[in-house]
This record gives sequence, C-alpha cells and structure tokens, in this order.
Amino acid sequence: MFDGPEPASGGPAREVRTTCPYCGVGCGVVATVTADGGVSVRGDAEHPANRGRLCSKGSALADTLVPGEAGGRLLHPEIGGRRVSWDTALAEVATRFSDTIAKHGPDSVAFYVSGQLLTEDYYVANKLMKGFIGAANIDTNSRLCMASSVAGHKRGLGADAVPGTYADFETAKLVVLVGSNLAWCHPVLNQRLLAAKAEHGTRIVVVDPRRTASVDGADTHLALQAGTDSVLFNGLLVHLHAQGHMDAAFVADHAAGLDEALAAARADAPDIATVARRCKLSEAEVAAFYAEVATTERVVTVYSQGVNQSSQGTDTVNAILNTHFLTGRIGRPGMGPFSVTGQPNAMGGREVGGLANQLAAHMGFTSDEVDRVRRFWNAPRVADKPGLKAVDLFRAIEAGTVKAVWIMATNPAVSMPDAGRVRRALARCETVVVSDCIHDTDTGRLAHIRLPAAGWSEKDGTVTNSDRTVSRQRAFRAFEGEARPDWWILTQVARRMGFGDAFGYESPADVFREHAALSAFENGGTRAFDIGALAGIGHAEFETLAPFPWPWRAGGQPEARLFTEKRFFTGDGRARFVPVTTTPMPRALADGALLLNSGRLRDQWHTMTRTGLAPRLSAHAPEPCLDLHPADAAARGLSEGGLARIVTVAGEALARVHVTDAQGLGTAFLPMHWTDRFTEACVIGRLVDDEAVDPHSGQPDLKRMPATIHPYRPDWTAFLLTRRPVEPAHGGYWARRAVAGGHLIEMAGTGSVPCEADADWLPGFEPDGAAIEFSDTARGGWRKAWLSDGRLEACLFVTADGRLPGRSWLAGLLAADGLEDGARGALLAGRAPGARADEGRIVCSCFSVGVNRLIAAIRDGGLTSVAEIGAALKAGTNCGSCVPELKEVLRHAHQREVA
Repeated sequence: MFDGPEPASGGPAREVRTTCPYCGVGCGVVATVTADGGVSVRGDAEHPANRGRLCSKGSALADTLVPGEAGGRLLHPEIGGRRVSWDTALAEVATRFSDTIAKHGPDSVAFYVSGQLLTEDYYVANKLMKGFIGAANIDTNSRLCMASSVAGHKRGLGADAVPGTYADFETAKLVVLVGSNLAWCHPVLNQRLLAAKAEHGTRIVVVDPRRTASVDGADTHLALQAGTDSVLFNGLLVHLHAQGHMDAAFVADHAAGLDEALAAARADAPDIATVARRCKLSEAEVAAFYAEVATTERVVTVYSQGVNQSSQGTDTVNAILNTHFLTGRIGRPGMGPFSVTGQPNAMGGREVGGLANQLAAHMGFTSDEVDRVRRFWNAPRVADKPGLKAVDLFRAIEAGTVKAVWIMATNPAVSMPDAGRVRRALARCETVVVSDCIHDTDTGRLAHIRLPAAGWSEKDGTVTNSDRTVSRQRAFRAFEGEARPDWWILTQVARRMGFGDAFGYESPADVFREHAALSAFENGGTRAFDIGALAGIGHAEFETLAPFPWPWRAGGQPEARLFTEKRFFTGDGRARFVPVTTTPMPRALADGALLLNSGRLRDQWHTMTRTGLAPRLSAHAPEPCLDLHPADAAARGLSEGGLARIVTVAGEALARVHVTDAQGLGTAFLPMHWTDRFTEACVIGRLVDDEAVDPHSGQPDLKRMPATIHPYRPDWTAFLLTRRPVEPAHGGYWARRAVAGGHLIEMAGTGSVPCEADADWLPGFEPDGAAIEFSDTARGGWRKAWLSDGRLEACLFVTADGRLPGRSWLAGLLAADGLEDGARGALLAGRAPGARADEGRIVCSCFSVGVNRLIAAIRDGGLTSVAEIGAALKAGTNCGSCVPELKEVLRHAHQREVA
C-alpha cells in the first residue's frame, strides 16, 4: 500500500514549497506545518509566477483544510454507499470495466478527468485508456475551458504551445485583454500588469461586453457586442494590412496563407464602419484601438474564457493569431498572443494526452504517431482514432453505447452544459465510478463506486501553468482516512485488469520519468513539448525540482520563449494564417429575452467543494446574483436584492438580483459556482444547453444563452444558522454559505408560511439542545433558537413581511464557545445588546474587511484614497482584486457625506 507523507509529530515547524491548486497562474506557495499539524500559507517569493503574492483564494488555502467529515471528505472506498476495503473496491472496478469491454468492446467504457489532477495522475489515466484498454474515450473538463485555444494554436502555430512568458506582461507597451477578467480570475497576473503600468506606462485595453473589475486599471474599455470578437480582429487584420503595418519579411519567410485569411477578413469586416456597426461600438472607438495597435510594436493579446467558451472560439483564437503573424509580433519579448488557462493543470493534462483527440506527449492519431506510442509503451492495442469529446461522451452514456464511466476530480453533473441530461445519463449508466476527495458531490450521488482520492496538501507530483512552467505540488499532510493518489488508484486497477507489467509505478517520480522519456522519444525538435532532459531524474532530484519552463530538451536548457528562431511546428516550419468568418449567434434571441453569460467570481473556485469551506471566501458574494443593467431590470419589474426566475430552453433557476450599469444592456451575468449542495435553485449547467459547440474544438458555447427573466415574489422569507449543513426542500429559493462555526441558509418561498410542524421542508435538521422560541404574529412569522450547554446550536427566523434582522451578530454567536451576558435575551430579537459594530458584507476577503468598517474608517479617518484605506485597514494590499470595489465604496461614502 502506498503510504504517502508522514503525519506531523513533534519537532519544529517545517516549511514545504508547493503550488496553488486553483487557476492557471500556478502560484508558488510555502506551507508551514507546525508540530501539532496546524497549517499556514504564504506566497513563495522565489516562484517565477507570483514572486510571493497570492490572491484571496490562495491566501485562504489553510482555511479549506478542514479535516475529516467536517470538511466533507470521502474517507473510505464505497460500493453502493457501503464502506468496503480498497482490495474489494479496486477488484470491483477492474471486474466491471473488464467485463464491459469483453461484452461490448473498448469503446463501451470511458474516463472523464480534470485539470485538478496532477500530471502524473493524468499520464497513468491516459496510458490505461488509450494504450491498454485501446480506446480514446478519455476527455477532460479542460474541454469546457481551453479546447478552443488548443485547436487554434495547433492550426496557427502547429502545436498546443503558448509562445511567451509572464515577463511579457511587464515588457509590453500595450496589453489587450480579450474576454479575460484578469483582475478577478487571475489576480496575481493582474497585479504584475498594473505594476508594469505604474512603472513603465504600459497601456491596457479591455475588450469585453461587461465592465468587469479589470476595466478599473485599463486605459480603454471596448464594450463590444457579445460574440463579435472575431469581427473586431478580422477588421484589425484588414486595417493593419491596408495601412502598411505588415512585417513583410516575416510574412514572406515564416508564414503561409495570408491571401486567403485576408479575403475572409475583408468579407467579414471590410472597414471600420462595418466593424463598429456589427460590434455595437462607435467608429471613433474602433479607429482609436486600431491606431494604437498599429503604432505599438510590443503588443501582448491576452485571452481567456470569453474567447474560448464559444461555438466560434477556435476561429476567434485564429483571428487574434493572424494579427500577430501579419506584424511579426511573436517570438520576441513583450509581444505575442497569450492564452491564460483556467485550471491549475489544464496544460499538464494536455501534455500527456488528456483530451480525446490527442495522444500523449503532444502526439496525434497519424499512423506514425500511433506506432511510436505503441512501441514506447509496448502496448499492442493503442487507440488509433480520436475518442468522444465531453458533450458527445455524455450523450453516448445517455444513449447506452458507453456503459461504464470513471469520473475523476470533477463534477460534470454541475459543470457540463445541459446538466439535466448529464444527470439522466449517469443515473441510467450501468457503472459509474467516481474518484474524488469530497464525499457528497452532485456527481458522487450518482456513483455506484466511490474511491477516496488524495486532496491538495496530500498529493505529490507536478503541474504546468499558463506560461509552460512546470512546478512541483508537494504533499505536506498525511492522507485523510484511506485516501490515496489518483495515479496509485489507476495503477492498482490496471494491474487487476491484467496490465501489471506496464504499470509498475511505486511513486510519482516513476511516472514523471516515463512521461519525460516519452516526450523526447523520436522527437528531434519536431514536437514542441519535450522535457527529455529530465528523463533520468532521480527521486532526490525530483523532490527538490525547481520550477522550469518547457521545452527542456536533453543537453539543452529550459526555453521560456518559443519561436525565437521564427520556426513553427508545422510541416514546413511556417506559421499558418487561418481564414475566419464570423458565424451568426447559435441560438435565436426571442423578443424580451436577454443574452445570459456565465463566469467566475473573485473568491470562489469551480463548484465550491474547496472554497465553499472557507467563511471569508463566501462573505463577498454570499448568494448567486444575477447581474442586470438598470434598464433591463426596470423593464421586468426587478429591483436590487429581489429574486428573479431565469428560464431557458434547458431549464430554470432562481437568483438574487444585482442591478449594475457595469452589465451591458440586453445581457445578464450569472456565476457558475453554485451546486445542489449550496443552492438547488441556481445550477448554471441546468440553464445552458449543449446544442451549440465549436466545430473544431468541441467546446460548448457557455456565454450566449437566451433567457427570459421574471420577478420571483415570495410569500415568506427566512434564514437558518446551524452548525450542520442543511439542504431545504420547500421548492423555492435557498442558498447556503459557510460562516464561522457553521452555515447560514437564506430561504424564500411561496404559499403559506412554514410552521414548526412542517419538518419536511428542512430534512435532517435536528439541532441539539433546548429550544427557546417567539411567535411574531405581527409579521406573520416566528423565531426559534436551540441552546446546548450555554452554546448556540442553531437559530431560525421566518417572516411573511420580508423584514429580517442582520446576520453578522448572530453568526458570531454561532462561532462562540458560549453566549455572553445579555446575548441570550437579545438572541430572538436578532440585535446585539449595546453598541456593537457590524462588519457588513465583506469587500476585502484577504483581510476580512467589511463594507460597514470601510465606511466608518473613511468617515472617521477622513480617508480619501485606496492607499489610505490600505494603510489604515490593510484592505487591498494583498492580491488587489478588491481595489475596484474599494474605489466604489470610497466614492459612495463621500457622495453620502456631500448629500
């Protein structure tokens, strides 16, 4: 049995260098583990990605290391919900998959994996499926975020390879952010960019339909019509060529296909007037942007999910690449296209063939490449054709052609488009295996077999970030329960399926060596990915391996920048211009419908299985909010803080309303993070259908879903503070978030006010202790609290008039060991005895600074700038992602003073 790291036991505190498990920035983290097992984290000042900085999520990593069942961990293998031994569980997985393959062939089984896996986990999964099962039905949730960039890079560059490095953010003269809210989704990179702006005058242009937090630091915001990015860049290509801003030597000697690409661009965006009309921008805005790009040599174009998550994402990537090829702005410092990854190891997964349409080590399915992988692995059954991409994979499960699926470190019952279809598919699938560190996920509830996987702090291996930097993720805590690394679980199943000779790994270093060796096997510079210099790395060297960029070829040095010699990974070594034509929006927008967009919030990550454990990360956006332009809200009878019903062809949702002129007219924005564990009424995957996918990448369109939006007017509202999580079942709205000591659930519904006897609306809610209660007949409601040994266990407030007390003081009581004098009597009133400051909604999550404390400090201290706020309260001095909101609070505080 693989034992993993030793638990802490006495002695001085130790420090372990590891890597953050969140976004693709790949920040280095120093974890300090005390003798009693306590953990604190700080940014690694020696890591090239972050140089010591961490965002709000990274800063709170220690808060998410909640042990055992309290942290929601899956601690033991289970079959049919019953605990079993590892031997029993592994044998059952191997038998089920082997029997299915014997009866229905290798294409009847599939893996669905994740950018949360380490590269070593990914490698073993890919080798087992494609090399020894003999099918390519392994796809990854990177299909939902990075597939369009992969396809665009391969068409234009000949390889899935980001050309530049983060240092280009600091040496560029102009940085264009396209569909990238860098300030919230990659805050550490945004801080590096803003520092360059302050020091060197770097100009920033944001191209985004929404006025995001990234606009705060920008010089220009182009609020174009959603889905018209390719029009803007096609027009830029036409303009640059017409005005003579072409690197003729580069195009002649190092690129191909310009005439065809220009012809397509001229048909799509012939002039500035056409671009302005189609993008819904002014001609002056377009002309100024084009002139700035034309006259600035060092331009970096950063793009992310606003480009990728579209049914024409690949073409938009190539429209961006085309402009860099025309001007020769690639392969040199401070210039080039730059795809910012969403997940910590999306790139590492692609290095080992995690996508269904690729083999390991950046190889495809040509006969030569299949033969090469077959010989290296000594695997006679290597898959010789692409497998099913994510959307088609779950459709095949629904149709019954895929009869067994193994899902690792991801939650497709929430994150996939048409999540209802995914749930139906898994519910009827003959065998569903889920490997996860979390016990109760939406997907896990549909599993026949659950396997406890190691989580961050226990896992050991490597990850690759957005600028191709490979970093070690090191374990510094013992495994929870019987959890084990994913590579180990896969290896054990492979051995039980009869493939033991090829899966003799005993450590992640064993896997890494083989991965490195394959990357160099018969490469000779023909493939971008090559870390052959590390094919012979020893265990001790692996333990101390410092971050490095690939390629790192045998006998050479790591290469931070690609294409410096102007040779690309195509057959003739030339970059490829790709003709791009903007396609119509995939779904018709009916009268009165709005265009629904989805995306990330500042302090949450994916489906909140980790960040949802940290109270300070839930305090900034405690409920799912639908952002609406004031005119759109008014036209629908919606107001700030009310509830809205969102209806699409795929499903319905309920969300709190946030009215803001940062949202474009005719559009709406809804965050992607909430699940059935946190609010059954607002799972974004249930609102987006899976009909529109990019024809080249298979990536679903997650940014442009027509939706009708109506008021939801509840007859009653309530909130519950409790030490144990509860999932209400009243059929209306509810949203749960972590608070210190427990959970806060906001509720609203229609019909009669629930009474205490209606136990079914709060299933499983059985608080300890004696109850005190108060019937609020004037407001048509009631209040009740449960106390045990002088400690608050839970309190429930229900009203028919919509008026409820503030939550901060009551939540503080839940975290306390006992009630203070006077607190018991004030409990059901919901108001603290005497004067007590209420923090209010958290603005700065890094230092837990709320809006009420900010306003008081601004007024009492006469603060006039964000810098003064930082000096007084520390707010905004860490990751900086709250700075735009601090400016808003400052502005409103002074406006109220003037009024």
